[in-house]
Amino acid sequence: MIRFLLSRLGLLIPTFLGVTLISFSFIRLLPGDPVELLAGERGIDPERKALIFQQLGFDKPLWEQYLDFLVKIFHGDLGVSFATKKPILTEFLQLFPATVELAFCAILIAVLLGIPLGIFAAVKRGTVADQTIMGTALVGYSMPIFWWGLLLIILFSVTLQWTPVSGRISLMYFFPQVTGFMLIDSLLSGQKGAFLSAVRHLILPSIVLATIPLAVIARQTRSAMLEVMGEDYVRTARAKGLPPLRVIGLHALRNALIPVITTIGLQVGVLLAGAILTETIFSWPGIGKWLLDSVLRRDYFAVQGGLLLVSGIIMLVNLIVDVLYGLINPRIRHN
Repeated sequence: MIRFLLSRLGLLIPTFLGVTLISFSFIRLLPGDPVELLAGERGIDPERKALIFQQLGFDKPLWEQYLDFLVKIFHGDLGVSFATKKPILTEFLQLFPATVELAFCAILIAVLLGIPLGIFAAVKRGTVADQTIMGTALVGYSMPIFWWGLLLIILFSVTLQWTPVSGRISLMYFFPQVTGFMLIDSLLSGQKGAFLSAVRHLILPSIVLATIPLAVIARQTRSAMLEVMGEDYVRTARAKGLPPLRVIGLHALRNALIPVITTIGLQVGVLLAGAILTETIFSWPGIGKWLLDSVLRRDYFAVQGGLLLVSGIIMLVNLIVDVLYGLINPRIRHN
C-alpha cells in the first residue's frame, strides 16, 4: 500500500508543475493590458505605467517571471491582487466556503438521485423506464449550464416566484459569518427565517450544478450494475432463492459501487468548472465568479493563484479517490 501511495504522489509532481505553467501562461495569452484596464477610462501616463510594470515585475522576461512565480509558490506566497490589494490566499479562503457549500449540495443531489436511477434503469433494462431515464440523463449531460440556469430562473424565480434570483440569503438578514457556510451561519444566528432563506437561495444553483454529475453517475451506475448482475455469484444468489432486493443491494450494488465511487470523485473537477458559469448566472459569491472577474480585469496574480489552488484541490481529491479505490479493490493496489 505504501508503494501504491508513493507512486500516486510521484505523479502529482509533474502534474503540479504543468498546472503552474498553464496558470501562468493562460492569462498572459489574453489580449488587454492589466494596468490600463485597472485605470479605466481615466487612462494612465506612460511614466506611471512603466513604474507600475516595474513594481509588479512585468518588465522582466516571461521565463524570469515564471521562475519568480515558482519561487513564491514554494515559499507559500501566491501574491497580492493588484485589483483588490488583498492577498490571493486570503481572498480564496474567504470565498471558498460558498463554492464548497454549493458543490456539496450539488453532489449530494447527484448521488442521491443518480445512484437509485441507475440501479432502477439496470434492473428494468430495455424497458420504457430504462430508455426514459437514460435519455433524460443524456439530455442533462448535453444541456448547456448557462441556458439551463436561465431557463430555471425564468420559470421558478420570475414566473412562479418560488425561489430568489441571485445571492446567498435575503438582504433583510444580517449576521456575522462564523464558518463562511451560509446554511450553518444562518442556523447559528438564531434569526427566524434566515435558514429557510439560505435554503431557498441554494435550491436553483444546486440543481443547475448537479445536472451533469447526476447524468454521469446515473449512466455509470447502470453500466456497472449491468456488468455485475451478469456475474456468477449474482446468478448463484438468485438461484438460492434470495429476495431480489437482497441480491441487488448486498451482492450486486456493493461491487458495482467501485467504479461509481471513482466517477463521483472525478466529478469534483466538473463541479468546480461548472461553478464558474453557475455562480456567474446566480451572482453566487464564490471562487468561480471571483476567477471570472479576475480574468476580465486581467488580474494576473489572482488568476494564477486561483487556478493553482483549484487545481491543487482537484489533484488532492483524485489522490484520495485513487487511494480509496486501491483500498476497496486489492487487485488495483497490487497491480
